[in-house]
Amino acid sequence: MGQHHKINYIEIPVKALASSKAFFNKVFGWEFVDYGDDYAAIIGAGIDGGLYVSEKCVCADKGSVLVVLFSDDLAKSEVDIVAAGGSIKTPTFDFPGGRRFHFLDKNNNEYAMWSDK
Repeated sequence: MGQHHKINYIEIPVKALASSKAFFNKVFGWEFVDYGDDYAAIIGAGIDGGLYVSEKCVCADKGSVLVVLFSDDLAKSEVDIVAAGGSIKTPTFDFPGGRRFHFLDKNNNEYAMWSDK
């Protein structure tokens, strides 16, 4: 059940649905429910959402919203992302409250990963 005026759902464009689901499952353990050939709901990401097939991608440099994930082990998360086919866009840096890096999935969508550890 949604909460009034609270962010409830995010949708992420992906060029290839099957490989995107495999990436997020391998790195983060997310599960998916398919709704046709071009949409999959995300299960277990901390917020409800979905992946939809599109040639577009999200990039903070172009003004897109930045999805930021939390990690208990930033270095391991970075290794896991690269091992699954992602790439590091911005190496780990300090900021008030913690450290973070930005990465790209196989679709060139940009995300950030942070930790206060």
